[in-house]
Formats: sequence, structure tokens, C-alpha cells
Amino acid sequence: MSWLDNPQPPIIWSVAGTDSGGGAGLSADIRTAAAFGVHLCPVVAAVTAQNSRGVEAVFPLPRHQLLAQMQALAVDLWPSVIKTGLLGSVDAVHAICEVLDELRRDRPVALVVDPVLGASAGGPASIFANASLLRAYREQLLPRAQLITPNRREAELLLGLASHALSRPLMAERLKELGAETICITGGDDAGPQYDLALDYLNSPQASGHLALPRLRQGHHHGSGCSFATAAAAAMARGFVSADAVVLAKMATWVAVREGHAAGAGAGPVRALANFVFEPAAMPVMSFDGEQLDAGTLARWAQVLNAPAQDALDWGLYAITERPQRAAELAAAGIKQLQLRIKPATSENTQAELRAAVAEAQTAVADHLGCQLWINDHWRLALEEPGAGLHLGQEDWAALATDERKLLLNVGIKLGISSHSLWELARARGLNPHYIACGPIWPTTTKDMPWRPQGLGNLGWWVHMAGRPVVAIGGLLEAEQVEACAAKGAAAACLVRALDRPDSSLEQFRAAWQSGRKAKAAEIQEPRASLEFAK
Repeated sequence: MSWLDNPQPPIIWSVAGTDSGGGAGLSADIRTAAAFGVHLCPVVAAVTAQNSRGVEAVFPLPRHQLLAQMQALAVDLWPSVIKTGLLGSVDAVHAICEVLDELRRDRPVALVVDPVLGASAGGPASIFANASLLRAYREQLLPRAQLITPNRREAELLLGLASHALSRPLMAERLKELGAETICITGGDDAGPQYDLALDYLNSPQASGHLALPRLRQGHHHGSGCSFATAAAAAMARGFVSADAVVLAKMATWVAVREGHAAGAGAGPVRALANFVFEPAAMPVMSFDGEQLDAGTLARWAQVLNAPAQDALDWGLYAITERPQRAAELAAAGIKQLQLRIKPATSENTQAELRAAVAEAQTAVADHLGCQLWINDHWRLALEEPGAGLHLGQEDWAALATDERKLLLNVGIKLGISSHSLWELARARGLNPHYIACGPIWPTTTKDMPWRPQGLGNLGWWVHMAGRPVVAIGGLLEAEQVEACAAKGAAAACLVRALDRPDSSLEQFRAAWQSGRKAKAAEIQEPRASLEFAK
């Protein structure tokens, strides 16, 4: 079911300001929530007199009027997420915390804080915060927040810092110390020569790193910050954990800025579109935790983000085995993609034995034209075998030292990377690998993982959005599953235990793949969460 077809969409509240120019605040929030198929309840915290040129006046609502709105909603329209924007007063902070604490006594409610502390368009009333309000944010809102989305200047104000006194990763750490669970410091207004990329910085329980998309130079960006925070809140209401929610927010806001339009003499409003989630150009890249953005990384990202669409590849069956003898048999039987997955060296399995096994498998595979061997994990051994490729899980890549990562990226070895979530897909894309594995498609017992099965819907979305060949992996045991993966456009279907079953038939799997390749392409679905969001 499409997000937009849900007969009972998730409910979020936005406690924010009105914009008489129709660009930012609650106007932008409503448009963005609609793009996610989420029902947004607009709670007015402040009324502004503004146009596209700037803010003339701000009128915070009295505490009792703000409380009355939220108390009425609490009776009938319970939120899964509350998002705050322009509040304008300490009383507003107190009122939100009072209602939020009351709601949380009954069930979880997430809080997304967009600390709107000033207007980028300027004007006589463009500063929205004084010392008391900043203290209320620090002491009351941030400790209750699952996610905060300041830009650089807002982060500096919250921390009491001078301009550019700290890097965004360090500011995110400081903000986390104030109690917020996830921080995303947006960078749309943080111009620089960084290969013309718009960089946000994420610090979350799931992952930390920079997110990048091409910088858009058109001048109509009013409401982009509001849209970003609301998009993240809407994604969280749909069950995505904060790291995945920020990826979706990045995508939605990038498309909205691209579609911005004039509505006056100044910067016009952004325009949120529901089809943002199907636009491959909007899929960001992401760094790994602690990865430095050196010139090589930025150049590689620019290449990935600006690359033309690739034709779909048809590799067919991709087999995984732990025995080099079995790899030789499968290569002789016509399997073109083979992975050797052997346990790390132990007292029973020495490094010399591992080296011999890898060499044996590569020699066997090299005798068959067009056959590719992938070595799982043992990257040093893979480098010793000309022609061998390397497959790594993301935790394995993250464990490499910086110089080891640079070596693998620079020597030109074919690289396959696993992915299980939206942020992992963004990180995999940032490495510009030979392929990206998507899994588990179905439940699997070969690994103990926290991920929900992706299902065929997520596989089809991965294929459409990854910009690299996608290998379907996890739980493929029957020919019908192989056929379904082929129909979704996967470059290959990965078989682990299936080929070793007594009743398995290689020809049956091949025929299933070919049948799936001939099937009519199914409609692409929006992604589903592969980790459950615990509010």
C-alpha cells in the first residue's frame, strides 16, 4: 500500500508559527506532511507578520491559548510524533513540556525539535530568541527530544559559541551532552567549496556521519528548515529510526528546494512533492562514523552523485560457499558470481590454510570465462589474488583503519558492500562499490541480525535508488523466490544453503531467474522500515 493510500495515516502535531507569506512555518509543515501521507495537526505557537523579504513582527500566543489547542487534540488526535518550530516564548516551551509529559504517561510520543531562533530572510523581527528562551531549550526541550535539527548558527546559539568556533561533529557531541538523542546539524546554508555539495552532519544511536547531495543554487529556499524537520518527524511517525528518518528528510527537502518557486520579490517557498522518494537523484551518500571528509572522499561523492543512470545488469545466480572445492564445482556448473566465505583464522584454521583456500578457489574460478570470485572479509588475502573481488559487511568496513580504507579504494579492487537500511544504503553508495547487497529479503538463520526482512518491496526500491547493481540476499531457498528477485530487477540472487539441499536443482533456479527476468516490471513501492523505531 502506498503511503498516500493509507485510510488511517499516522498523526503528528506541529507546534510552530504561522507565516503570513505562506512560505515557512506551519504552511511548509502541512505541505511536507502531505508528501509523506501523514496527517499533521497545526498548533499555532506564534503569529508572524512577514513576506518573502523578511519578518516584520512576531506575536507569541499566550500560554493558555497554546495549551487549549494541544489539550483539545489530546482528546481526539493522539500524535505519534510532536515537532516544534518557531515557539517565540519561554511559556510555549513550558506548555509543550507539560503536555508532552502528560501524553508520555500513557504511551510513547517522540519529539522533534527544530530550534527556529531566527529568520534567514532578515527583517526587523528576524531574531526569535533571547537568553531565557535559549536556556529553556537547553534545559527543557533538548533533554526530551529524540531528534533536533539546527543549522550551524542555531547550534552555535544553543551552545553559546562564537561563529565557526567548533566543527559540526564536535557541536553535535556537545548538543548530545545536553540530552538530545539524535542531532542533525543541517548545512544547506553553510556554503563552501566542498565540490558543490550540501552537507548535513548526523549523530544518532544508529550511525554518525556526513550526508551529502549536490548543492542547489536556485534562490527559492524559504521554509527548507521547517520542511526538513517535519519530513523527519513524518518518517519517524511511519516507523523509521532517526538515522533513516534523516535520510528521508534529506531527500524530501532536496527535491522541495529544487522545486521552489517565486511568490514575491524575495526568496520563494520550497515545494514538497510526494514522488521525492522515487527520485534516484535525491538519494544521498553518507560517510562512516569518524570518517574525515578529505578531498578524495568529496571527489568520489561528487562522482557518485553526478553519475548517469546505469543499465540494469543481469548476473543471475550468486552462490556463497565456505569450501574452495565447492566453489570449483559451482564455477564448472556455470555459476558466474561466487563468494568464498570462510571463518577467521583460529587454531583449527590457520592463516596459511586460509591463504591456500583463497588461492585454490581463485585458481578454480579463473579457469571459467566470465566467472568472478568474491572473498568475504579477508581483504589482505583478496589483494594477493589478481582478479578476485572483495565483499565486506559495513561493520567490517567500519573496523578498518583509515589507511586501510584508502588502500582498498585506491588499488581498484572490485568491492561489494552489504546494506540493511536507508542510512546503510547511503553509506554504501558513498564507497562507489561494484555492487550493493540488499538483505535479508526473507528471514534467515545464517546470521543473527536485528533487521526485519526487507521483502520484495524494499528490494525493488533499492534497485531503483541505489545507482549500483543490487544483489538480493537472505532467506532465498526456493526457485519462486529467485524468480521474484529477478522480476524486481536485482542484478543477482544470492544462494547460500539452497544449492546444498538434496532436493535443490541448479537448472530449476536458473529457469526461475530467466522467468523472472521476462516478467513485467512491478510498480515501485515506498520503502518500509527495517528497524523498529522505539519512541
